[in-house]
Amino acid sequence: MNIDAVIESLLFVSGDGLAISQIAEILEITEEETKKQVDKLKVFYKDNKRGIEIVEYDGYIQLKTPGDNFLYVTKLAESKRKQPLSPAALEALSIVAYHQPVTRSSVEFIRGVNSDGPMSRLVERGLIEETGRLDAPGRPILYSTTKEFLRSFGLSSLKDLPDIEDLAAQFPYLAVEEASGEQIAVTDSEELPTEPEDETNE
Repeated sequence: MNIDAVIESLLFVSGDGLAISQIAEILEITEEETKKQVDKLKVFYKDNKRGIEIVEYDGYIQLKTPGDNFLYVTKLAESKRKQPLSPAALEALSIVAYHQPVTRSSVEFIRGVNSDGPMSRLVERGLIEETGRLDAPGRPILYSTTKEFLRSFGLSSLKDLPDIEDLAAQFPYLAVEEASGEQIAVTDSEELPTEPEDETNE
């Protein structure tokens, strides 16, 4: 068995990436040996300037194209390229990232505006997902960021997020405490200002 070739095939087919433990189980070898083989492949791709590389996102191993090839890859996907997130969606996403798991009403409390649109678009883009329900009246849905969020922003894990204290001066809403707790929960009956209609670039 060519372990390197098998790992390549597994990562290629998986798309979203695989955990070391999953690869080890399939190969019927130890996780330590699997990690060594993955690290060897990483070096091979880098040293030989191949068109793919192996990256790790929150414990998952995945194939991706090198940054140097980004321009050419985007030309291929030009017709499918997604438009950038609007400021409103980025605000909502940053709140989820720093306060997760968090309810939609808590995001709205911090932003001070109805966030149905931005939250829905973030779910559609795969940047946030439902991760449970808050143990409170109505059991509102809790949202957290996804592996796609880490990939999109070039983060290996949530630990790589910029320190919130360094961002507080520029983005004051991130400094609000207890964002995911019942203390600031906004009930569905409370009316909030509606987001402007011109958010076509989300």
